[in-house]
Amino acid sequence: MNHYHYIFTGNGLSALLTLFEMIQSGQFSDKKILLIDADTKNKNDRTWCFWDSENWFDEISTKKWNLAWFKNNHFTNQLNLKPYEYKMLRSADFYKLIFDEIAKHQNIEIIQDTVTDFSELGNHCVVKTKSKSFTCTQIFNSIYNPELVKSQTKFPLVQQHFVGWFIKSKQAVFTENCPTFMDFSVEQKGNTRFMYVLPTSPKEALLEYTLFSKDVLPKNEYETEIENYIQQLGITEFEIVEKEQGNIPMTCFPFWKNNSKNIINIGSAGGWSKASTGYTFKNSVKKAKKLVAFLKTGNDFTNFHKINKFWLYDLLLIDILYLTNQHGSAIFSSMFKTGKAALIFKFLDEETSFWEDLQVIWMCPKGLFIKALLKRIL
Repeated sequence: MNHYHYIFTGNGLSALLTLFEMIQSGQFSDKKILLIDADTKNKNDRTWCFWDSENWFDEISTKKWNLAWFKNNHFTNQLNLKPYEYKMLRSADFYKLIFDEIAKHQNIEIIQDTVTDFSELGNHCVVKTKSKSFTCTQIFNSIYNPELVKSQTKFPLVQQHFVGWFIKSKQAVFTENCPTFMDFSVEQKGNTRFMYVLPTSPKEALLEYTLFSKDVLPKNEYETEIENYIQQLGITEFEIVEKEQGNIPMTCFPFWKNNSKNIINIGSAGGWSKASTGYTFKNSVKKAKKLVAFLKTGNDFTNFHKINKFWLYDLLLIDILYLTNQHGSAIFSSMFKTGKAALIFKFLDEETSFWEDLQVIWMCPKGLFIKALLKRIL
């Protein structure tokens, strides 16, 4: 039975970011590392977007913007994002960058197989796949178990679900230097629904119909709404170049409580998506950096996670969206009506002072949050 220092069960975003950070640190070249996943990750299966002021992954960013539209039925704001840039990154480019780097290191091995079980046995761990078993010192698990969240009621689950079309239009209708961050002018139907538009040229864009809600829709409902929006833009002829579909769990469920000394849950399995927004890429970059820094000084994964004030803020918003989903448009509109995008992004990055927190909180419908807080207390 082959033994490794570290095994990654799953090689999705969180695993690849963590391994990339380990490589960049130069301190793990003497450790045997194994990645196991049934997927080869050799195609463009998703698009990540994130705001950034630190030039992360600039070399593979498809597009960058300094401006963005926020829209609803009552107002339209063009947001100045500086000092941030909003970036678009295609997964195929990300996978190639990471796997090209992995190929340079003989201590890292990749196996295409399905993980069926993993466990901690004293001072070592065992990972079982359909074809064989492996032992290791520690496991980074990114296999998400939705039943953990669904089997309890204390921490509600709101799903960010979407369908996206990359289209090429015959009409030049898109403002290339300004994406639509959120357009709540689409019919809400008792939910939190918006359109998201990322133009890469005057005739090309990714359009995503997105919901923050408890339940997903039949696929044709997303696509009907995208078609309606395309018509409203004045597009009469277009080609669908690619399609994508996703579902991101938005919850404050304490995934970290399932960590053990030698097994840590990462990615969606570890609650690495930002609960209040579903934004995953940047949050995962920051978590990966913290995890690798932790590895240099500690070896008990139960000590890794630290709860903070932003967890409570996220919890209150998720409570509101879960119980009164129709208020999502009003909450996000109140935040972006002032146009202070940089402050909001800093808040969502969990980097604000308490005084800055209050400035953002004061923008929001206070009654909703006071009611949610009292319900949590009582």
